[in-house]
Amino acid sequence: MTVDAIQTPRQRARAQAMLDIKRIAREQLASEGSSALSLRGIARELGIVSSAVYRYVPSRDELLTMLIEDAYNSLGEVAEAADGACARPDLRGRWRAIGHAVRTWAVEQPSEYALIYGSPVPGYTAPVDRTGDPGSRVSLLLLAILVESERVDPPGDGSPEVEVPPLLGTDFEALRQALGLRISDDRLARGFLAWSSLFGLISFELFGQFKNAVEHLDAYFDHQLDRLALLIGLPE
Repeated sequence: MTVDAIQTPRQRARAQAMLDIKRIAREQLASEGSSALSLRGIARELGIVSSAVYRYVPSRDELLTMLIEDAYNSLGEVAEAADGACARPDLRGRWRAIGHAVRTWAVEQPSEYALIYGSPVPGYTAPVDRTGDPGSRVSLLLLAILVESERVDPPGDGSPEVEVPPLLGTDFEALRQALGLRISDDRLARGFLAWSSLFGLISFELFGQFKNAVEHLDAYFDHQLDRLALLIGLPE
């Protein structure tokens, strides 16, 4: 028996209303941007009074939080599927698969990508207790690759290292303690650079920063993914 079959008519109606509200909200994001998101506008699109929308979503901020959760989870799902399709020892293949999955998702959902990786929405702060875990799904995949890369390419084997400043080392130690990691400061620093560079590449592409400079974006992205793999220390 499906979940739909055991829901009451009221529950089904509520679920459909939430789907419609989110669908129209995403259309608003695509056409007007996150700062213009309006529950009144959604009510007009649904053909209902604005007070009716508030029975499902109490505020614009709550709707934004829902959309951010959904976007992070959607992105996390495609990245996890891409990583899961690769052989575990193939660290470079996993890195490339995740990178391509994230880029494809972003290109197909540019307004949702902008919501989670673009400019902050004025007057809104995403609640960490709601968006922290969904927002960590991709970074945890990359962190797992990073930890494994140090296992197969440990410090002190001739790979060049740059000393991490003490203050940054404090941040990294806190991260290691929180996540139970065994990884060097240098590898973490390289990993953070690769992680931010991956999303920087995608953001520059989506927001037009490569215009009149890079024409062949697929080739450029592939090339830079491989350069970042070398930075992390991923074997061929």
